Parts: sequence; structure tokens; C-alpha cells
Amino acid sequence: MTTKSAQTTLLDRTFRVSLVLKGLDGVLELIGGVLLLLVTPKQIGDLVRFLTQHELAQDPHDFVANSLVHMSSNLSVSASVFGAIYLLLHGLVKIVLVWAVLKDKLWAYPWMIAFLLVFILYQGYRIAVAFSWGLVLLTAFDIFIVWITAREYRLHKARSQESSATAQPAD
Repeated sequence: MTTKSAQTTLLDRTFRVSLVLKGLDGVLELIGGVLLLLVTPKQIGDLVRFLTQHELAQDPHDFVANSLVHMSSNLSVSASVFGAIYLLLHGLVKIVLVWAVLKDKLWAYPWMIAFLLVFILYQGYRIAVAFSWGLVLLTAFDIFIVWITAREYRLHKARSQESSATAQPAD
């Protein structure tokens, strides 16, 4: 096996693993969206306070625990519904596109790239407004997925064109 072939195989595996991770992220978003519809903001606040009380008793200045308590205490019903709809739609689209790309549906590649580019732009805006390392890492992962999806799309198009050229009789 040549080095180029080994690199291609590794990138192919990386592409598949990355897509599966993106699909699992979509499933988690669906679950989160459903939970946001079923649980009230007050219940979320109570749960966060319960989960962070031990940490805050040990360290009243814990940044993460205090941030979670602050965010959950400011959660409104409209923000909760918006979050639920956002997560449900985002998760559903992500799952459908990941499934279609894993099934080698050529139409899904450009849609996956476009979908992720829109969210990369939105995430970039969110990072500029309220910096978050988690969002930076998610955005970096999305950029990687766009790059590797575009690479796979080019390879699939080239293979399709080659197979259709060999299937047609020569003049």
C-alpha cells in the first residue's frame, strides 16, 4: 500500500467517524430540544442549583457553577421555546444530512457543507459577542467537517464521472 493510499484510507475513516460524531450530536440536540419542551425554566433552574450546590459550598467563586446558576436563573419561557425549536430543527437536519452522506447520496454533500457554513458564521458571531472555548472548539470541528466533506464530495464526483465515462461507448 502506498503512502498516498494509506493517507486516503485514514482520511476516509476520519471522515466516517467525524460524520458519526456529528450525527450523534444531532441526536443529542433532538433529545435536548424535547427536554426543553417538557421541562419548565423553573425546573431547569432548580436542577442546576441542586447539581451545583455542593461545588458552590466548597468554592463559592467557582466560575462554571456560578455561570450555570446565572444562566439558568435568567431562562425565560420564550427563550426555552426558541432553544427547543432551534435544537429540534438543527438536530433533525443534521441527522438527515449525515445519514444521506453516509449513504453516499451525492446531493447531500453540498447541502451538508452549506448547512455547516451557515452555522459556522452564526457561531463566529456568537464567539465575537460572548466568547466561549466550547463554541470555539465546536466551530473548529465544523470547519474540519466542511473541509473533509468537500474533499469527499470532489472524490465522489470524480469517481461518478469516471464510471459514467467508461459506461458510455466510445465514438
